[in-house]
Amino acid sequence: MLLDVRTYKIKAGCMAAHLELYGKLGYPVQVKYLGEPLCFAQAETGELNSIVHVWVYDSAADREQKRGRMMQDPDWKAYLGESAKAGYVLEQKNSLMTPVSFAPPIAKRNV
Repeated sequence: MLLDVRTYKIKAGCMAAHLELYGKLGYPVQVKYLGEPLCFAQAETGELNSIVHVWVYDSAADREQKRGRMMQDPDWKAYLGESAKAGYVLEQKNSLMTPVSFAPPIAKRNV
């Protein structure tokens, strides 16, 4: 299992607008190809103006295949264009991680 932990820093004062844009145009396309995320959350303390989402894949190959199909979708390309135009995202960090053996198992997300 592979976890894709994605952290985005959003321009101060723009979180609501970013989430509205993403919720309307981005999220539906991602769920279509990637399934529901394990987690999608925004900061309450610490690094404010940031969101984290975690996507679950069977393997690096599974991730590459699903994201590759998503990148070809015209609706995803439209979202990326609108997001770039809005300029809400200041920074993105990605970490690919694997669960440790002693933690409770992560439920598989079906696509």
